[in-house]
Amino acid sequence: MPSPLLELIPTGAEPDDVYLGFVEWAGEQGLTLYPAQDEAIIEIVSGANVVLSTPTGTGKSLVAVAAHAAALARGGVTFYTAPIKALVSEKFFALVDVFGADNVGMVTGDSSVNADAPIICCTAEILANLALREGADADIDQVVMDEFHYYGDPDRGWAWQIPLLLLPKAQFVLMSATLGDVTDIAEDLKRRTGRETAFVTGVERPVPLHFSYERRPIHEVVQSLLDEREAPVYIVHFSQAAAMERAQALSSIRLVTREQRDAIAEAIGGFRFTTAFGRTLSRYVRAGIGVHHAGMLPRYRRLVETLAQRGLLKVICGTDTLGVGINVPIRTVLITALSKYDGTRMRQLSAREFHQVAGRAGRAGFDTYGNVVVMAPEWEIENEAALRKAGDDPAKRKKIVRKKAPSGVVNWGMGSFERLVEAQPEPLTPHLELTAAMLINVIGRGGDAFSNVRSLVFDNHQPRAEKYALARRALAIFRTLVAAGVVESTADGIRLTVDLQPNFALNQPLSPFALAAIELLDPEDTPGAAGTGHYALDVVSVIEATLDDPRAILSQQEFKARGEAVAAMKQEGLDYDERMEALEEITYPKPLEELLSQAYEVFASSQPWVRDFELSPKSVVRDMFERAMSFAELVSWYQLARSEGLVLRYLSDAYRAIRQTVPAEAQTNELVDVIEWLGELVRQVDSSLVDEWSSLVNPADEPEAVVVPPAPPSVLTNRRAFLVLVRNELFRRVQLAALQRDEELVELDPDVDWPAALDRYFEDHDEILTGGPARSPRLVEVDETDAAASDLWRVEQTIDDPAGDHDWRIRGEVDLAASEEAGTAVVRVTEVLRLEGPGRAAVSADG
Repeated sequence: MPSPLLELIPTGAEPDDVYLGFVEWAGEQGLTLYPAQDEAIIEIVSGANVVLSTPTGTGKSLVAVAAHAAALARGGVTFYTAPIKALVSEKFFALVDVFGADNVGMVTGDSSVNADAPIICCTAEILANLALREGADADIDQVVMDEFHYYGDPDRGWAWQIPLLLLPKAQFVLMSATLGDVTDIAEDLKRRTGRETAFVTGVERPVPLHFSYERRPIHEVVQSLLDEREAPVYIVHFSQAAAMERAQALSSIRLVTREQRDAIAEAIGGFRFTTAFGRTLSRYVRAGIGVHHAGMLPRYRRLVETLAQRGLLKVICGTDTLGVGINVPIRTVLITALSKYDGTRMRQLSAREFHQVAGRAGRAGFDTYGNVVVMAPEWEIENEAALRKAGDDPAKRKKIVRKKAPSGVVNWGMGSFERLVEAQPEPLTPHLELTAAMLINVIGRGGDAFSNVRSLVFDNHQPRAEKYALARRALAIFRTLVAAGVVESTADGIRLTVDLQPNFALNQPLSPFALAAIELLDPEDTPGAAGTGHYALDVVSVIEATLDDPRAILSQQEFKARGEAVAAMKQEGLDYDERMEALEEITYPKPLEELLSQAYEVFASSQPWVRDFELSPKSVVRDMFERAMSFAELVSWYQLARSEGLVLRYLSDAYRAIRQTVPAEAQTNELVDVIEWLGELVRQVDSSLVDEWSSLVNPADEPEAVVVPPAPPSVLTNRRAFLVLVRNELFRRVQLAALQRDEELVELDPDVDWPAALDRYFEDHDEILTGGPARSPRLVEVDETDAAASDLWRVEQTIDDPAGDHDWRIRGEVDLAASEEAGTAVVRVTEVLRLEGPGRAAVSADG
């Protein structure tokens, strides 16, 4: 389908025609440009760099669209960057709607879609690595950098600085609501690009903000805002736990009428709340209360956003990120504190952080103004309540013992509030780092490598002392690369001795190591074979070691492991000091740690750049599979209800990494089973992540507009994955039986006399095996012959005994209709029996 905008602005259009064509297109969309938008677009079509620092709600996204249109009119290639993949993905689909699928591509660490398109959406790190590798010769005519205040981020700011240093031919559009003074950056950009650099800033919000400071209890403030029709109210907290506690506290207040409750129920329809957190959220949203934070499943966040966009939620309790990318009308932002924990210490909010949050109040087209309400600290609220209670009685007021901030707590007050309201965002501090991968990219560019590295080290935005530190770092890295034989210095200059992979340091940087490590494993080590049967899960462990650590999961795994270890040590009679010493050695599971560490050192000896990326053995996917856990069981077992979104994101990343990294020749049937199981598990929990990836890989499959997130496809659709779910349900019984956990087995299968069956089994055998061979697909039989008539599968699990007799069976039924409804395999065990053999009769659980 042709793009109406590009029909108005064809390739080769003159700057004036580009401007007029865009204004006409905007008018057709029902949009009238604000003066700041108008000014920025005129500068862009004229070829100038633009620094756009205007408040939230002033239409920076529309300016970005105009910039892309201007670049296409010049026949150029334009890049859009954002700090996180979710925003990159969101912008990708938005730009496809405007410019058409053929004209828009996307590159992230997970995937590359239509990478030759003239408009590319990517993270800042992707663009920075391209700039390092290609330098001034990069085919990049324009760069639109959204959320440019990330330039000041200590960990990631380098990725916002590198393009400014190394892409002199590009036109830059730098955008943020909270830039502060960027005069030095703009002047340097003018020097490097030879373009004028225009500031568009100091613009008044089209929706003005009203600021207030409250000393009343927060429930009174919320009630007043609702009574005065100042909803929707977004209550900002600085932890996910606090947001949940606030939602619980508000659930006792009647926020919505019966008619509004009915409207919410109708909008929710058949939405599936499958997890423990989901059931809690269901109760909240039906009461007109939303919860929104990064730890939630994406479909739950989307549900809250959808209901809020329809005006059905009165209050949303969330974190200070305001649910990154949330696009809902918010009349009032209620900030619960002016201090936060930043990962290192408690401190007051910076002016930038305060205005980023406050700027969400009041949306153009919805409100004529926005409210920003800041709560006083608890002790100040209590003092004010005591003063109100004392009234005008001097004697009573004199007796009041004023409460003070607890020792060690970061305090704030009216003065802090007033300073933040008036303060401009702090100047951005540059952060540039140098790694082996960055140096290899610069050297791999060719040309005068020494001059290129010297320019990067000394001609940047860092203070003088830091430049010399970077120079020492570059020299140390260079010596390491030479020693490893990756780089050599000749009479003709410095050059690489190896060919770089096409996407070096862009996508999955540890993938080359993972491929080398997988070659150390034995594909013949399969269930039922003479070995351990762990090959498939060992491959999973290799991939997991290359992924970023999901710290919330790992800390809970370690907590659980230490708890189990303490219980075992107490049984053994170890005293307290011995237990505490032994606990220091207990951590979360790290399969193949020794093998992978040795392989990493060998690989790094010839590929030293790999040391820029941390190898981290861990077991989340493998742990789930070995324990035959569902997603809900994993979350419950490790008490991760507030981090469901993080858990799912990790599982989704693992699924993509396994599919993208493991070559076909290394994929055994058992490994394909694991891959299919993992993909289906992720899809059934929240299909949006897998479907999003599929949509990006196949952009022609455009997602349908929906009222609320739809249910995932039937779990029966992917037969291979469903068979794994069935086998896992049966093997769960095997594991519990091996541990002789009679009560848990009876709870799963109340109609089966598990204690009697196990008593009889252990008369025959000393133990039940649960190793790799025990979970072989060969030990499971599935009979589907009666499925059409009964909607049931008949299944049988053979128990692996030490003697290898395989004479005990677990028999059951798979309820297909119930499985489809639940999104997982619903298995009912009907009997546990010993098969008839020479000299003995068949024995069932009932004797």
